[in-house]
Amino acid sequence: MFKMNSENKKITIKDIEIFESKHGLHLPQEYKAFLLEFNGGYPEKSNFIISDDEGISLVNKFYGIGEESGDLGETFEILDGEIPDGFISIADDPAGNEICIGTEKSEYKEKVYFWRHDMESDSEMDNMFLLAEDLKTFLNKLYGDNDE
Repeated sequence: MFKMNSENKKITIKDIEIFESKHGLHLPQEYKAFLLEFNGGYPEKSNFIISDDEGISLVNKFYGIGEESGDLGETFEILDGEIPDGFISIADDPAGNEICIGTEKSEYKEKVYFWRHDMESDSEMDNMFLLAEDLKTFLNKLYGDNDE
């Protein structure tokens, strides 16, 4: 079972709608439910496998709406034009890489990817690594240092 440590203020569906309208995107339903429950924070189990070649990383923090530290909107604006179109970053790792989810109007809808910021790429998806088909699957794959 996924557990999150979050002191972020609770948000409403109206807050999400305002966010979507302001940034011109549609978040996946499952991610909206995640924001309504947690609005970002620190996962209790945070390690994940990127790929056999890339190894492992960990979630530093999931972004929330309206948070001073780790604001989803601010991160979206900073990374606009950096990460591929059709994605929004929902979390980061300690090395400054991003965990992204495909938005509703994207061919990658609901899929969770790892974006390596320091990797040279010929195409915009060369530095994107599929982590899970959806957010729930990704969250269930997170593990702690003591897990096998």
